[in-house]
Amino acid sequence: MEKRRIKLMVSRQSWTMPYAIFAAIFVVLPLLLIVAFAFTDEEGCFTLYNFQKFLTHPEAINTFVYSIGIAFVNTLICIALGYPAAYILAQTKMKYSSTIVMLFILPMWVNVLVRTLATVALFDFVDIPLGETALLFGMVYNFIPFMIYPIYNTLQKMDRSYLEAAEDLGASPFQRFYKVVLPLSMPGVASGILMVFMPTISTFAISELLTMNNIKLFGTTIQENINNSMWNYGAALSLIMLFLIGASTFIAGDDASQEGGIR
Repeated sequence: MEKRRIKLMVSRQSWTMPYAIFAAIFVVLPLLLIVAFAFTDEEGCFTLYNFQKFLTHPEAINTFVYSIGIAFVNTLICIALGYPAAYILAQTKMKYSSTIVMLFILPMWVNVLVRTLATVALFDFVDIPLGETALLFGMVYNFIPFMIYPIYNTLQKMDRSYLEAAEDLGASPFQRFYKVVLPLSMPGVASGILMVFMPTISTFAISELLTMNNIKLFGTTIQENINNSMWNYGAALSLIMLFLIGASTFIAGDDASQEGGIR
């Protein structure tokens, strides 16, 4: 029996080897290269100059702050539009809800560049100049499915007995939503925020196409430095972005765990 158990464990470990090799080559190794380039100069010597350059470069700081602002506004719009949509779709009495959810997710099957070019054509057709308004519209259009689906999925899996208990205790519809539905949906909201906020900061194609490259986001700054062979400075900016992603993930995960229960 013991030999059979050991053999089973060995076989399971062998199945994980391809995934471990893939993660090592395409996840761990690129991260290590980013760290190595970020803390070295062109001669390969250790330095903190790349980070000092970012902190003393007003244009880079302004782009970083502006990108966070655009991401914040885009995330708020996606929540304001996506949460009611997900809530309505999650109602069991609504017919064809799965079909409507599929219609929301369907644009995700199309490449983001194709969708952005279609948005550019739409603004040209209605004769609206490209700029910040077009940028926000394109951001919401591209990322709102990433907000709707996690919230919808969380609401779908919610235990309906909590709502029935709140109703039996005399809670009003607003109280049931505020005290039961909203706290239980926070993990989905947190996932949606992560899936919308961080890609908004790091994207560059959407801002280039919808603003005629007049508005730059932080992702554009990283891309330009990499394209100009400024690998060390570009790696430092990428590491700053990774740190922001990690901090946002930690904060959102902690908030979701605290908000997940009934208050």
